[in-house]
Amino acid sequence: MPPIRVLVIGAAGRMGREVVKAVASQTDMAVAAAVDRSSIGSDAGALAGLDALGVAITDSLSDAIKQAKPDVSVDFSLPTSVMGNARILVSAKVAAVIGASGLTEEDMKELAALCEQHGTPALYAPNFAIGAVLMMQFAAEAARHMDAAEIIELHHAGKLDSPSATAARTARLIAGAPDSRVKQHPSADHGPARGTAVEGIPIHSIRLPGLVAHQEVIFGGLGQTLTIRHDSTGRESFMPGVLLAVRKIRSLSGLTVGLENVL
Repeated sequence: MPPIRVLVIGAAGRMGREVVKAVASQTDMAVAAAVDRSSIGSDAGALAGLDALGVAITDSLSDAIKQAKPDVSVDFSLPTSVMGNARILVSAKVAAVIGASGLTEEDMKELAALCEQHGTPALYAPNFAIGAVLMMQFAAEAARHMDAAEIIELHHAGKLDSPSATAARTARLIAGAPDSRVKQHPSADHGPARGTAVEGIPIHSIRLPGLVAHQEVIFGGLGQTLTIRHDSTGRESFMPGVLLAVRKIRSLSGLTVGLENVL
């Protein structure tokens, strides 16, 4: 079979360069095009620390699609760009793997409708680290047995959004778990020091240099606590999940939310 032709969006960023390296290292896929607002004209491979791939970074997503005819896109661009990119990709029938932050619940509804309209699959994952996905699943299971929960998420100083999409999804999974015992936290609205409440669960965001991506979910019950923690110490931790999504997405339909759906 021919290799999967992958379009990398945000290719000059830290995550984008990791995606370029990961895709280029596989025998069943290839970097077909690269898009970013910076480093225009640079070779995507050379920018990622590889030998030149012969793929120059462009700032036009539409042109990249027309010229490269990619099968799958991977988007780790800015929160302000992600929905506009998704509209272009889905309408052009390019299967979209989305890791960029910034999608709201309304955006999700619009994207789901676009996927159905154009018959193009999209997969949005708040976190592509396999361990982080397991953390969220374990948290949803713990919600059936514990009474209260709070989330502490810690990220590098350059992360633009807070709370993180991973933390917000974890809170929704806890609150929405079948037979969840975790109800709205009684102190969730006791001022800004209590964090931002999502589904009544306080989330505390920390942004510091030296961090990458870390999250603790702390459950409380009668005379006990349970802590579930995941740490990504390098951005390469996200790549196995990204590659899995690239391989699986064309077998999906509509909008899929969460990497756990392809594990």
